[in-house]
Amino acid sequence: MGTAGGLEWNPLSSPQECDTLRIITPSRPPLAGGWVRDKLLGIDSHDIDVVLDTMSGVDFASHLTTFLGSRNMPVDHLARIAANPDRSKHLETATGRVLGVELDFVRLRTERYAEDSRVPVVEEATPEEDAERRDITINSMFYNLHSRKVEDFTGKGVRDLLRHHIETPLPALQTFLDDPLRVLRVVRFASRFGYSLHGDIRAAARDARVRDALMRKISRERVGV
Repeated sequence: MGTAGGLEWNPLSSPQECDTLRIITPSRPPLAGGWVRDKLLGIDSHDIDVVLDTMSGVDFASHLTTFLGSRNMPVDHLARIAANPDRSKHLETATGRVLGVELDFVRLRTERYAEDSRVPVVEEATPEEDAERRDITINSMFYNLHSRKVEDFTGKGVRDLLRHHIETPLPALQTFLDDPLRVLRVVRFASRFGYSLHGDIRAAARDARVRDALMRKISRERVGV
């Protein structure tokens, strides 16, 4: 499927994955997040995020189930996933298994945070806005099923994969003040991949305002202290 800024795109790794994406391709929703990152890294990933701009994930999954049923192609399961801020799930989504492949359905969104809460006001968004609100740049890329190209709206995702580097799409201080739990997630990703942390992240993680927000917005049970 070509390259993305010097990274070779890993071909779809199973017939089931090819068939599943062929089924949802007519509606052309983009794929996003960890699946795109892992494909660029040559890592098998079968948990696909389907991102929608015209309806909720629950509505799309319902329509997909009806469509597949009319063609005698059953969905293994379909479940509504309620919003759960304690697990950084700020929007109702849906999940399902199609031809053995796990799919998560979620709407494009942007998030606005109050000073004393990590539970945001969620609003509809463009792909560019959705990419910017994500935790790190390497998780902010999209794969366009129509053009078969990676869409790197921050302009940093592919670059940071090549550099083995962790950076936030927005300034790290803003990112961590909005949701302090992202500090832990960012460190976890850096450890998992062995990537370096941007200096902006290091400075923000040491900022007293972030430590204060961590204590105010996150329960002690969540941070393990």
